Amino acid sequence: MPKQNIDEDTEGQQHRLIGFDSKLVNLLALLLVQERKQSEQVALLNRAGFRPSEIATLLGTTPNTVSVQLSIQKREKASAKTRKPKR
Repeated sequence: MPKQNIDEDTEGQQHRLIGFDSKLVNLLALLLVQERKQSEQVALLNRAGFRPSEIATLLGTTPNTVSVQLSIQKREKASAKTRKPKR
């Protein structure tokens, strides 16, 4: 029986560490994008590997807004590639 309590305590500690790591990552992400336009924030957080729902939570907006912004950015990037003069 005592072994089970030790395992449960270890699992609880791991869960708390994962929660702390998550908060730390979110804080660093917010520091990265502070004082930038929302479109720049979305692009930076996307490149950092955040999903649209995570970006939306960090920025206080909806996942749909983030997805639309990412779609616009993707379209603009594709458009810029086709307009680039060849050498």
